[in-house]
Amino acid sequence: MNRLINNRGFTLIELIMTMVIVGILAVFVAPRLFDANTFKSRGFADQVQASLRYAQKAAIAQNRIVCAAFTNNSVTLSIGATVACGTPLQSPTGDASYVINAPSGIVFSAVPAAFSFDTLGKPSFAATQTLTVSGYATPITVEAETGYVH
Repeated sequence: MNRLINNRGFTLIELIMTMVIVGILAVFVAPRLFDANTFKSRGFADQVQASLRYAQKAAIAQNRIVCAAFTNNSVTLSIGATVACGTPLQSPTGDASYVINAPSGIVFSAVPAAFSFDTLGKPSFAATQTLTVSGYATPITVEAETGYVH
């Protein structure tokens, strides 16, 4: 009588190797997953980028000048007939003013100079401007000729 032996389960070597690989991953991956400042920096940079794109689109759509003013940890968008601006830009969600505040501990590496988008979406500066958020390596770039934000 030949019986086929049906082995089920893992060998001790397979289990040990799996535990070693999981341990190595935990040492290198876990610190990155639990560093909240990295996620906060990226989130704020994404919000600023989206806000500047919205400002350019609003300037074109409303045929008005839209200004972007900065502090070390916030962006404020406003509209006006001239580059002075002053009337708060309504946010897409319907809020009366459009202000983006950074999470605690997140700031711009250098406070960007205020600028405006004209009615064609072109920014008021002559050279390409970059904005950098602390803790996030990729800068936000606003092209001088087109106003393209990336």
